[in-house]
Amino acid sequence: MSDENNKPLIQFQNIVKEFDGQVVLKGIDLDIYENEFVTLLGPSGCGKTTLLRILGGFLPQSEGKVMFDGKDISALPAYKREINTVFQKYALFPHLNVFDNIAFGLKIKKEPKDIIEQKVNRMLKLVGLTEYGKRRVTELSGGQQQRIAIARALVNEPKVLLLDEPLGALDLKLRKEMQRELKNIQEEVGITFVFVTHDQEEALTMSDKIVVMKDGSIQQIGSPTDIYNEPANRYVANFIGESNIINGIMKQDRLVSFAGKNFDCVDSGFSADESVDVVIRPEDIDIVSAGEGKLVGTVKSRLFKGVHYETIVETRQGTNITVQMTVSEAKPVIKENEAISANDFYLDVSDIEELTVSDIIARADAQAWNTVTDELISITQTEYDIKPEIGTYPVTFSTSNGTSVKVNMIVAEENKVVSEKYGEVIYAVNIYKNVDDILESPLLDTDLKTWANAQAWSTDEEETIEITDVEYDFDPDNITPGIYDITFKTKGYEFKIDTTDRFEIGQKVGLQFTPDDIHVMKTEVRG
Repeated sequence: MSDENNKPLIQFQNIVKEFDGQVVLKGIDLDIYENEFVTLLGPSGCGKTTLLRILGGFLPQSEGKVMFDGKDISALPAYKREINTVFQKYALFPHLNVFDNIAFGLKIKKEPKDIIEQKVNRMLKLVGLTEYGKRRVTELSGGQQQRIAIARALVNEPKVLLLDEPLGALDLKLRKEMQRELKNIQEEVGITFVFVTHDQEEALTMSDKIVVMKDGSIQQIGSPTDIYNEPANRYVANFIGESNIINGIMKQDRLVSFAGKNFDCVDSGFSADESVDVVIRPEDIDIVSAGEGKLVGTVKSRLFKGVHYETIVETRQGTNITVQMTVSEAKPVIKENEAISANDFYLDVSDIEELTVSDIIARADAQAWNTVTDELISITQTEYDIKPEIGTYPVTFSTSNGTSVKVNMIVAEENKVVSEKYGEVIYAVNIYKNVDDILESPLLDTDLKTWANAQAWSTDEEETIEITDVEYDFDPDNITPGIYDITFKTKGYEFKIDTTDRFEIGQKVGLQFTPDDIHVMKTEVRG
């Protein structure tokens, strides 16, 4: 096990690995101590197997050093390293029996027969296959073959055993049995195991230390308990087990706001009013009567998982507003080598007082261009006569050469929805666009929010609220002229709960949890 006062057995120092110009390991620093069971955990392509193969001597790193017992072994070939590897495909010799498969490495070293027999028999006993020495390996089950592969690696008495997803080919029941076996074998032989897997349960079950990887970088290093209960970020929380992850605000030390309420927690060290991610595990939430809950919601779904029900409770639906988008064919006005276009647009009565020419040009998306070169041309004149009253008012945009287009400014009451229940307001206006605007939009959801001036805020106007969903009833790639509904929504909240009790869909319930059940993380920057 690791000890801060002990020297690491293995040290990865700034390990970088490139394949054909693509960086797959991005400066890995990691210490592994004697007798540790260390798991490299992550999805396919995260770099875990590449790191294992560099340690085993099967791949050279592009940069950095691999230190083993204080010595740089970066240039040492695999066969000279005190390290053996067990792969997912066990690579047993089908023409040899179990005994000879295990003894193969010892015979290559030309060890005495009596020593070979002692060592092989000890390995057979260790992996629980004492009576199988004379069996052909092709007669064994997958689990038995895996034990033989482990015995063959361990009989050479390495200081480190590398295991590259060795349980991946086994069925679920056998895989769980082998998880226990591997941990028992590691404790029995007392050497360092470095295990690669994408299976979170395997990592949590067997490891002394877990190294969570993503895109060639280490996200977190810690014990299974630390990784599970104190994930460093949203990625780790999602990858290790199931999580409810909610956007929150750290009001002050040990007080966090999420789902519209303030809650006591045990976390500190954040800035006042800092945006954070809040994690509550499904098994840490209790479903109680609505009157007893810290949050109240409605059972949205229920899935029986054998020993418990996975129950989804919706504590709020969010606030939404629907507007209309009128789409027409693009029909610019063309005069000689100039073209000019603009769209009708909506204004609130309250906007009139501070309305500027720049605002009008922007709202109408007015633009002019040279039809030969496609270069933009300045709009030099904007004519309009508008009153702070509901109605339709014409506006004309012109270039210096007199090319002009006329559209309508439609003045209406402010279009907003106020939710007293959730303490928020959502606002948007109707839109006029042409087909090309939709087809050429690289980020349509963002553009729709911009075009509709969609925004949301708290009723006390102290907080801006994110509009998280944009829904529409058209195919952006095949849109035709017409009138379409667009709905903007603020975030709803759903919580996943693991419970042995059965609750009916549609039932109103309360959710109960303690300050210790809440884990606050720094918010990741998400693109």
